[in-house]
Amino acid sequence: MMIDLNADLGEGAASDAELLTLVSSANIACGFHAGDAGMMLTCVRAALQNGVALGAHPSFPDRENFGRTAMQLPPETVYAQTLYQIGALSAIVEAEGGVLRHVKPHGMLYNQAARDPALADAIAKAVFAVNPALVLVGLAGSELIRAGARYGLATRQEVFADRGYQPDGALVPRNQPGALISDEEQALAQTLEMVLRGRVKTVDGQWANVTAETVCLHGDGAHALAFARRLRREFAAQGIQVRA
Repeated sequence: MMIDLNADLGEGAASDAELLTLVSSANIACGFHAGDAGMMLTCVRAALQNGVALGAHPSFPDRENFGRTAMQLPPETVYAQTLYQIGALSAIVEAEGGVLRHVKPHGMLYNQAARDPALADAIAKAVFAVNPALVLVGLAGSELIRAGARYGLATRQEVFADRGYQPDGALVPRNQPGALISDEEQALAQTLEMVLRGRVKTVDGQWANVTAETVCLHGDGAHALAFARRLRREFAAQGIQVRA
């Protein structure tokens, strides 16, 4: 059994370098919510040194609130902004002799696209326009995954170790109770349940089905590295290979 383990990088966290020794895919911020050209270059070089698959992490233009502000932008605007961000990172990756492998939207762009077909379509259209071989990463069972399939893109359905789930499989919004899981044991149990059994216990105590093809590790938590190491040990004990 195999699972992809991804982390969002280039966002200013001190753990980036060490996380790159533990994950199989890196989603690199493209400047709209965090990061800049220098940080992108640093992350690309470090990821290549560790054999980690490179991905773009585009966002709404929202550095003030780390890409977490809800926005109602025209689909054509989102299409252009997504093209711009993927293109910037792709140029750096190619200059360093690497290959861009995937695209995973960030923050509120990711969450809105999970349920908004028009927004999801704009993102998938941009990914396809840049390179039809790119993999589109989105919340398991979401509109973003369906949009990727409509464009013939390979998709990767994502689950979260440290986020609460609603009965419909959506994430609990960050401003609501149960959004974040701070208990390491609970996060570990939730991850293994999703990967091994394809289900997650929701905030109302029910079970929701999920397809876990990649697990997101948030690198900005106080115990992110310790949890990442423990998760790798648990995967190994279960015979689960970590691979992009």
